[in-house]
Amino acid sequence: MSPKEGIATSIVHDTPVPSPQGTEFWGSDPIAGLLRELDIPYISLVPGSSYRGLHDSIVNHLGNRTPQMILSIHEENAVAIAHGYWKASERMIAAALHANIGLLRAPMAIYNAWCDRAAVLIFGATGPWDATRRRPWIDWIHTSVDQGGLIRNFTKWDNQPGSVAAAMEAVLRGAQIAQTAPRGPVYVNLEVAMQEEKIGAMPVLPDVTRHVAPEAVRPAPELVAAAARLLSGAKNPVIFAGRCSRSMEGWKARVALAEKLNARVFTNIKLAAVFPTDHRLHAAPPGASLTPEAQKMVAGADVILSLDWLDLAGTLRQAFGANPVTAQVIQVSCDAHNHRGWSTDHFGLPPVDLYLMCETDAAVPLLVEAVKARTASVPPVAAVPLPSAPTDAVSMRGVAAALNATARGIDVCYTRFPLGWNGAYTHFRHPLDYIGHDGGAGVGSGPGNTVGAALALMGSGRVPIGLLGDGDFLMGNTAIWTAAHYRIPCLMIVCNNRSFYNDERHQGRMAANRGRPVENRWIGQRIGDPDIDIAGMARSQGALGIGPVTQPAEVQPAIEQGIEAVRRGRVCVIDAHVLPGYDNRG
Repeated sequence: MSPKEGIATSIVHDTPVPSPQGTEFWGSDPIAGLLRELDIPYISLVPGSSYRGLHDSIVNHLGNRTPQMILSIHEENAVAIAHGYWKASERMIAAALHANIGLLRAPMAIYNAWCDRAAVLIFGATGPWDATRRRPWIDWIHTSVDQGGLIRNFTKWDNQPGSVAAAMEAVLRGAQIAQTAPRGPVYVNLEVAMQEEKIGAMPVLPDVTRHVAPEAVRPAPELVAAAARLLSGAKNPVIFAGRCSRSMEGWKARVALAEKLNARVFTNIKLAAVFPTDHRLHAAPPGASLTPEAQKMVAGADVILSLDWLDLAGTLRQAFGANPVTAQVIQVSCDAHNHRGWSTDHFGLPPVDLYLMCETDAAVPLLVEAVKARTASVPPVAAVPLPSAPTDAVSMRGVAAALNATARGIDVCYTRFPLGWNGAYTHFRHPLDYIGHDGGAGVGSGPGNTVGAALALMGSGRVPIGLLGDGDFLMGNTAIWTAAHYRIPCLMIVCNNRSFYNDERHQGRMAANRGRPVENRWIGQRIGDPDIDIAGMARSQGALGIGPVTQPAEVQPAIEQGIEAVRRGRVCVIDAHVLPGYDNRG
């Protein structure tokens, strides 16, 4: 079978019995019709009576197409799937949550999308606002005042429209705001009575082409010229490549800029692939923080170009310590438009000498044209020695080696790496080789993000592979059923150390600092006695479950079987019992 042969190109469609055409319509019908006009392909949801009107409209008015429902078992997964779809495609889909009780289950996934600057159109619903129309008990506990207030601090906008016309405007405005950089989730709360009221004839739907998100803002020419002068005259320029698009044109422009400047480039493993990691100018394996060698390189730079780098102030502090930043810093980012007071995902305030308030893809091609070529040679960076894989137990290093050997010649998309993953384990040569972490570091997002990305990648020929921690998988594992039901092929490799190991490390350091027994760090952390049958959990939801894999010789055959299953359209989960420990010096 060739690398692209056999992979499913479309999902299973839950096809409704055709509904007779009529002349009578309900409030939710034009709202559903507007989603079609906006070309929203999917709506990821957990059902509920509060939006039964919209649900009926999607099924019986639209025939469950554009959008098609993607059923989840948990609200976090519903939002995580929409988030993952955006990460892989940069195309927005919708999510729907049932009343206040559904929204209360979803905030972690919404916060992840917020921190990851991912556009998601989230629909909620509430019981009748008119108290005289509420059913006893159930409608009262499903109705809340200012429902959007639950998530207002980490959404770009929310609204509870009071009429069908206002609802259509809210959907248009929400879609526009979500997709305007810096992007993020929005929340539109649809009152149940408004959805279910008879409206007679179908109203004329708005022309959605007149409500699209604006084109990317271009930086002022004088700022581009000033940045080009700094970079062209630099003796030792450095580029921090951070939040950038998935487009191949943007990728090529970043490579062209680095090569024209002969500038070293750093990338971050929390973010998606934005630069080829085996390029001669890639300064260090992508990591969560700077290694000591990387700190020296950054401290020796005289000009730093930050392309929407994640936590620029923190990274500069790693390199320069308490000393002043001696390099001239150029910041290309419009992220400040999303900075709020509730959360501190804006990070520290970096010292900046030149600020281009725009998306990176808008600035980089202009800089490529404006800078002068630097001919100064850049000494090669010494290869980072990788730890040897043990021969008597499964390790993350061993999983990486087996994965590299099996995936050679196959286009893959890594949807997640576990915390202990070393950025040198594999190389990224395309913007879809890796789509980054979840933004908010919320455990449980990995399965949903992987399924959403896999949905977006259907037909691309790429094999979606998520390497998840066991805690991450266990919290979000019902996303497996969604993938199995809709035949969304993907591979999840659970690097299962049977522990919340990151917190074991914290407790070990805490005990050591206090002169107490480090040996007790496992209490309240280990996930064992009994071990959880992760492969069995996958099988129970219709996926292929492999494992537990406990011997090094079993790892590559398991991965080969898993990739072959995905290429034949199946969902596969491999339970790899890895040794505790991190290989990334983070």
